[in-house]
Amino acid sequence: MSLDFTPRPEAAPRGRQVWIHGKMEAGLILRNGEQLILAIIFPMMVLVGGRYIGDRLSLGFQELAPSVLGMVMWSSGLTTLAIATGFERRYNVLERLAATPLGRDGILLGKALSIAMITFAQIVIFAVAGLILGWRPQFDPLALLVAIVVVVLSMGAFIGLGLALAGSLKPEQTLAIANMLYLAGLPLGIIVPLSLFPGWAQIPLSLLPTAALGETLRAASAGEVLWLPLLVSAAWCVFAAWLARKVFQWMS
Repeated sequence: MSLDFTPRPEAAPRGRQVWIHGKMEAGLILRNGEQLILAIIFPMMVLVGGRYIGDRLSLGFQELAPSVLGMVMWSSGLTTLAIATGFERRYNVLERLAATPLGRDGILLGKALSIAMITFAQIVIFAVAGLILGWRPQFDPLALLVAIVVVVLSMGAFIGLGLALAGSLKPEQTLAIANMLYLAGLPLGIIVPLSLFPGWAQIPLSLLPTAALGETLRAASAGEVLWLPLLVSAAWCVFAAWLARKVFQWMS
């Protein structure tokens, strides 16, 4: 039997390229202490604190638990992605990766995959923690299906907004604005239900992507279906994708 040592300098299959890049991105994010605080520690404090004092703030635990799931999606999809990408752009990491067989589309797909992986792990962790603390969601197939679709569309919207920030601003500006948006979005539908706002504010707030996600998760937890958030999240997903494509620049 003869051995063939002929060099085969070809790129790996496209799916494998994206998968490896996604795993690498996720690993780099999870090694960052600041991102771990946003991803795990802060949401867990809200979940545990809400279990014992949430009723005093008119935030029942049965509503707060699914709200925390929305909270981690909001932080990972927008804040984490925007900050990481902004500094990669500053140090020309994106420019160098774009010159590899991975290409620009592969970079963006890998980033989206890394956020999806991190978010899935967060959902599992906080869903289990919520169940241990007493969260008892009501299962309804249609409500669950609608919630999954809204989650996917909302994550697409958050990722698009995160890339738009990272690709158009200086990293220091991205850091500040992403954190501000994260904090501002929490009371605007993510954690605080729209029912706690004055009547005149509920309609405009219901058009925000944060409210669409938060209200859907809370409704699904109660076995209810909401259709307006489905339309809102779809519109924001399309808009965010268009905006990111329009303003994203690969070099700082």
